[in-house]
Amino acid sequence: MVSLITKSQMSLTEFLKLPETEPASEYIAGEIDQKPMPQGKHSRLQKHLLQVISQVGEPQKLVCAFPELRCTFSNGSVVPDIAIFEWGRIPKDEKGQIANRFEIAPDWTIEILSPGQSASRVIKKIVFCLNHGTKLGWFLDPDDESVTIFEQNRTPVVKSGNEILTVLEVLGDWQFSVNDLFQCLYLT
Repeated sequence: MVSLITKSQMSLTEFLKLPETEPASEYIAGEIDQKPMPQGKHSRLQKHLLQVISQVGEPQKLVCAFPELRCTFSNGSVVPDIAIFEWGRIPKDEKGQIANRFEIAPDWTIEILSPGQSASRVIKKIVFCLNHGTKLGWFLDPDDESVTIFEQNRTPVVKSGNEILTVLEVLGDWQFSVNDLFQCLYLT
């Protein structure tokens, strides 16, 4: 994994003028960090969650899930593995279409730990989002098939097995267990 972690004098404005990297680089509190290239488990979980959340949230215009969407807010610019926005908060352009630039925190951020990735860096990103308006964060660890749930002003909770995951209130009584989530890794 290539990492551009730096403590620099670079401002957010200067960071945003840099060419995009592949995979994306992020900026929080003066630190620049390049995300790792997704691998098999990460990609599969991301695809599965995008499909499931979209099936539940889009027909009723409750939420919309975006993969690898740059969100710039509160002197930071992050690219969550999945950023979910409540329908009425999705930024729009002058034509009424989805905006290209999202300059608000997502309502729900989902991060999937990749091999060799620093768990503390990923958690730091989730906490940054929570401190600036995000309501819910999920931290997925494919190796031990757990999900750590982060909510504003609450102690994080680690869930596994048949435990039901916390979702945005707008999704009503939709229930999704940790096993439901990680089942997609078993191609049976």
